Amino acid sequence: MELTYHRNGDYLFPNLVIGKMAEGSEEPIGKYGRLRKAYLKEHRGVHYSGLLITGKLEEHLRQVDRDAEARLDEIVNQLLMKHPAPDKAQDQMGWVQHMNQLNLIAEETVLEELVYS
Repeated sequence: MELTYHRNGDYLFPNLVIGKMAEGSEEPIGKYGRLRKAYLKEHRGVHYSGLLITGKLEEHLRQVDRDAEARLDEIVNQLLMKHPAPDKAQDQMGWVQHMNQLNLIAEETVLEELVYS
């Protein structure tokens, strides 16, 4: 492997390029992936830098986002089985309130398990 360098003042810096993903696989990073990125950047700098340098950061963030969404759906379904929602046709606001509360509980769990770990 041959490295080339560029001069900046009195210093030589290697010309490093992080590899691009294959065409057609540009899946956007969702909410949980962005939260994971911010967490890694702020609290796990060495791990963040390692993923960035090796070109694995984007895939890691996408995987965390996919896992978080799947886990969120799973937890909400489990909570619905334990605590059924009121009839949507008769009590719309009660149903919305119940579902929002279940989503908040599930999201708190997902953030703790997957994003901030």
